[in-house]
Amino acid sequence: MRGLSALGKMLTRPRPPVGSTPADVVHQENKWRLLRYRPREGGPTHATPVLLVPSLINRHYVLDLLPGKSLAEWLVAEGHDVFAIDWGTPADEDRFLTFDDIADRYLGRALRLAAAHGPRGKAHVLGYCLGGTLAVIHAAAHEDKVASLALLAAPVRFDDDGLLSRWTKTRSFDVGALVEATGNVPWQLMQSAFHLLRPTMNLSKAVHVLDRAWDDESLDGFLALETWGNDNVSFPGECYRRYIDELYRGDALVRGTFTLSGKPARLEAITCPTLAVTFEHDHIVPWPSAAAVLDAVSSTDKERLHLSGGHVGAVVSKAAKMRLWPVLSAFWKARDVEIDAALDGARSSMTEIKMTPEASDAARRGAARSGEAAVEVEPVAKQAEAPPLKSMAARPKPRSPKARRQGR
Repeated sequence: MRGLSALGKMLTRPRPPVGSTPADVVHQENKWRLLRYRPREGGPTHATPVLLVPSLINRHYVLDLLPGKSLAEWLVAEGHDVFAIDWGTPADEDRFLTFDDIADRYLGRALRLAAAHGPRGKAHVLGYCLGGTLAVIHAAAHEDKVASLALLAAPVRFDDDGLLSRWTKTRSFDVGALVEATGNVPWQLMQSAFHLLRPTMNLSKAVHVLDRAWDDESLDGFLALETWGNDNVSFPGECYRRYIDELYRGDALVRGTFTLSGKPARLEAITCPTLAVTFEHDHIVPWPSAAAVLDAVSSTDKERLHLSGGHVGAVVSKAAKMRLWPVLSAFWKARDVEIDAALDGARSSMTEIKMTPEASDAARRGAARSGEAAVEVEPVAKQAEAPPLKSMAARPKPRSPKARRQGR
């Protein structure tokens, strides 16, 4: 009876304050925005910014769920300079957005803007679920702004034993007809597919909330997660078509045949520090699919964290605050030890900070767009176990179509 009485109060309970960590919009384009969470008092203590890349079909605030249950809030309190992409809601005209538009142009712009606030012109990138897939594809084609990759339950190998992989390969699934008929693939259709992965999930949740309805903290967390889980986003049609055809059906990323804006996006091109986080009970992204990235990248500085939770709960639960979030922060801190120390020394001595030409240009571009001053310092040597990142300047520039026709 105690639980039933508390459950009845849910009808009049205030809406949970999801996504409430203070943030400013530093860039807005089409439907997507780049948010910068306001640093803690005294400013960030870690030099390299962190860019959070959520799934394209879910709201970003799963990473900023509730006060006390927010990864973004926790990272800010730890002294990180945190940015996040809010993909927004696609309209009818966005049915023509391509994979290149989103994974190259939009994500690339967000990364450059975030990276401009750091002393190396780079940012640590954390990608969650499909956001991790977008991040790893972008890094495979353009690694120059990526200080490190942290991938949470990010599918990389799509030819697996999971139900989603099997369903997308059935002859009856005509992705072309679906896109032509709907434009943007409706979120209701995708959510129904996710529910079919665990048909008894709604019943299980009802039993759980009944058992815990007397606990206000537990009830707030449940309502916040349900708010997020039912606030979904449709998938831009042309992007979805390629996502299914080339990744799910062709497994092009692992096979090395995927391209981004015409440029090869091969996993072996990734040399930055890489962390893959997998979950034992993930029914959406089987852990072997997410762990496969570590076998494919060329980085010698790579780690895997395997946890017992599920696809969502392991990221936002109380356990995540103890087992996952500190690992992410420690991963970034360990690879910024020397540059953080150099920056602290520069601040304490109040000496002039010398700017490299590339960093200066990045800082000016970032400041012009965000309206803030940006300062860049010369990079210092990385710690011994972290390999140096490849410089884009050392790679040959692609020839223009005109030069290729003339045989130059």
